[in-house]
Amino acid sequence: MEINPKSFVPSLGRGLMLLEILVKSRAGLSLSQATRQLNLPKSSVHCLLRTLEAAGYVYKDKSCGKYRVSLSICDMARQALQGISLRDQARPALRKLVARTQMTVHLAVLEQRSCVLIEKVTPPGAPRTATWIGKQLALHCTAVGKALLAHLPEAEVDQLISEQGLIRYNDNTISSIRQLKQELQLICSRGYALDDEEEEIGVRCVGAPIFSPGKEAIAALSIVGETSRISVESLSSLCRNVVETANLVSERMRDVQLEAGVSLPERTTSPHWLRNNSGFICAPPNQ
Repeated sequence: MEINPKSFVPSLGRGLMLLEILVKSRAGLSLSQATRQLNLPKSSVHCLLRTLEAAGYVYKDKSCGKYRVSLSICDMARQALQGISLRDQARPALRKLVARTQMTVHLAVLEQRSCVLIEKVTPPGAPRTATWIGKQLALHCTAVGKALLAHLPEAEVDQLISEQGLIRYNDNTISSIRQLKQELQLICSRGYALDDEEEEIGVRCVGAPIFSPGKEAIAALSIVGETSRISVESLSSLCRNVVETANLVSERMRDVQLEAGVSLPERTTSPHWLRNNSGFICAPPNQ
């Protein structure tokens, strides 16, 4: 779809950028901190904060004077997730996988060029994992991330790596483009992705892609567990369970006529072209 720069509203763009940095800040931001991060005039940021506060999207914490995102944003996110048919169609299969493996199961998609967790199912008594619905996951060192990357065009993989880098979490993390591409080829040939303590020592994940009727990898699911549970001895059986579940969800997606417009989140449109070193710009890419 062609984007007409004359239709942009710069103040709205700045307000959305402000919301983004507030969401990412667990401790909240003061007016001065938000001003520095946005590189905008203090008076402009103050007006944006007051507008968002009046609309109920942010509030000022009286104990520290910092602005925080309100629960209204959480409610909007919850309603958006409820509109994703993929999540609804996959849930029964995810629960069966949890019952079979007694491990936490994740479901993720590529949305706005990030790997985003849209569903998490945990068995009773399972160790707690530092993941939550809406969390952005690394593409190069998580099972769901690599399962999605492996089925993208090479040019798109290169662009994502260029944008996000290859953050090194420990000595097991893949930190070279050449090694990552070899890994992606292996994933395509064997049908599953493995996070072998690449993001967190002592934790392994096995993931597999979910395909649309057009053979596009629209999502990925994974199991996560301690290395003692996803061991060398159990790996073959667990991988088979993960791949079978992913195939089951893929078949379900083929069988169900999804509601137009809410079936899957868009992954091709990125908001990052709205930014330059100075903040917001009103021009689409390549124009």
